Amino acid sequence: MKSFAITQGDPAGIGPEIVAKAFRDAPADLAGCFVVGDVATLRRAAQAIVRPGVPMVPVAQITAPTDVLEVPPRCVPVLQLPGIPGPQPWGLVSAAAGRAAADSVVWAARAALRGEVAGLVTAPLHKEALSAAGVAFPGHTELLQAEAAAHQGVALAQMPVRMMLASDELRTVLVSIHMSLREAIAAVTTDNVLQTLLITHAALVRSLGRAPRIAVAGLNPHAGEGGLFGGEEAEVIAPAMVAARAQGLDVHGPFAPDTVFMRARSTPQRVGEFDVVIAMYHDQGLIPVKYLGVDKGVNVTLGLPLVRTSPDHGTAFDIAGQGVADAASLIEAVRMARQLSA
Repeated sequence: MKSFAITQGDPAGIGPEIVAKAFRDAPADLAGCFVVGDVATLRRAAQAIVRPGVPMVPVAQITAPTDVLEVPPRCVPVLQLPGIPGPQPWGLVSAAAGRAAADSVVWAARAALRGEVAGLVTAPLHKEALSAAGVAFPGHTELLQAEAAAHQGVALAQMPVRMMLASDELRTVLVSIHMSLREAIAAVTTDNVLQTLLITHAALVRSLGRAPRIAVAGLNPHAGEGGLFGGEEAEVIAPAMVAARAQGLDVHGPFAPDTVFMRARSTPQRVGEFDVVIAMYHDQGLIPVKYLGVDKGVNVTLGLPLVRTSPDHGTAFDIAGQGVADAASLIEAVRMARQLSA
């Protein structure tokens, strides 16, 4: 059985401590997982979560992913990366912290692309720290996309990816991610919407075992209200949906963005009308899922030749090192990585 790599995240943020908490609190879910990063950083994180009456979490250094099988439950196995910066001051943006986070992601991505691990779960990093470290990509998704494209020897444009945020109640996939709102509106093109639909369909067919019911949110209020509030729905989004339906996709909309997420939401009392909602930009899609519970949301990168999930957390510099950060979303990310890899 292949193991799962968990990246340590930004050492100045909550990443290392929620990783340590996950190993302590959910040993069955974390079985077969190991951390990619720095042993001293994880030992400091394990110390930060110590509480009266709660046993200390030991940290063990391993030299290969297969060593994880020898590590007992509630012990954090860490694959020490050579040259990686060590512990950094809590709550401060720094190039060293950004470099440490990036190094762990690159190692885990390359191991997954080589088939040495079943997938990776990424703890939070800080985009300013990445930039300070000279990393040319604004976040995990773009960095992983570049690694996958290089591994397969193709141009970046030939490795299109999309971000999905999923919980037990709602899934949403974004047409664009980390860019200004003005740029995001310009990114709503027929080609981009169609590509999002195709990537989403292919990914959910694999995970659901059937064709997903896909809802598409409009860009404008009331989905344009017949052109009164904007023409993108009729001129840009609808043609993409027609092309998707011609390829057999089960696509509906475009719907008013202020109601479509409620229609797609599944609860114990009511099954949602749709399996996923395509959102036109970052906040349109992420706010509904996060409102339902940040502790339940999992970020999944679609379109990559590897499994990658991530907790729906930022680095939370304001509480880093206090041992109070919630590991629930990281544990959910590990569970989803297992489901996707299966």
